[in-house]
Amino acid sequence: MNRRFTLRAAAALAAGAALAVAAPLAASAHVRIDPSTAAAGGYSYVNFRVPTESATASTIGLTIQLPTDTPFTSVSYEATPGWTVKVNDGTLPKPVTIDGSTIKTAPTSVTFTATNGGIAPGQFGIFTLSLGKVPDTGKVLLPATQTYSDGSVVKWDQPTPASGEEPEHPAPTLYINDAPPAGGSAAVTASPAPDAAAEASDDSGINAAALTVGFVGVGLGAAGLIVAMVALTRKRAAE
Repeated sequence: MNRRFTLRAAAALAAGAALAVAAPLAASAHVRIDPSTAAAGGYSYVNFRVPTESATASTIGLTIQLPTDTPFTSVSYEATPGWTVKVNDGTLPKPVTIDGSTIKTAPTSVTFTATNGGIAPGQFGIFTLSLGKVPDTGKVLLPATQTYSDGSVVKWDQPTPASGEEPEHPAPTLYINDAPPAGGSAAVTASPAPDAAAEASDDSGINAAALTVGFVGVGLGAAGLIVAMVALTRKRAAE
């Protein structure tokens, strides 16, 4: 009987610990951008934060689709150790006039390919693009396709509704004239220039929420342990 109480206590504590560990992972999941806003007419850095959500496979590829109805005429990338990058040009569905010039071809996608293992489980990578000129429109979707070493593919291509309720696989979205959904989170970081203070503020908010849920998990595990120990003490006293 003592062994049964001990096993129950251990199980309760393990459950709390598991919840504490899982909470930060859930809070940081998805390919995302933050603050996901840019000003029309200029150039913007876009930092794609790509976590590996698989427990057994590594991220070995990332393809980002660029808009063809409101195209970027200039796309450059920051060199990322262990990855090759290719900017793919294509013919637009219909010509677009930008600053008085008619544009028929433009960058349509960017592909990152791992050359040395990729992003292992429990890790994330950051891929930086410079995009311009930012079109004078409401928002631009930048769907991303994430490829894993086991052959599985995850498409981040679902629009986030105005209600802010995030879908299962939200598409990275750059908000220009439109405001980001209230209470929602989009999937990439875009800003006219790197802003360490803003990024630190966002990360602290995410971490605070994750830690809060994590502490709740530990508390539940500890409570389970206390209940089991009290029951065991009463049993011994009765004997």
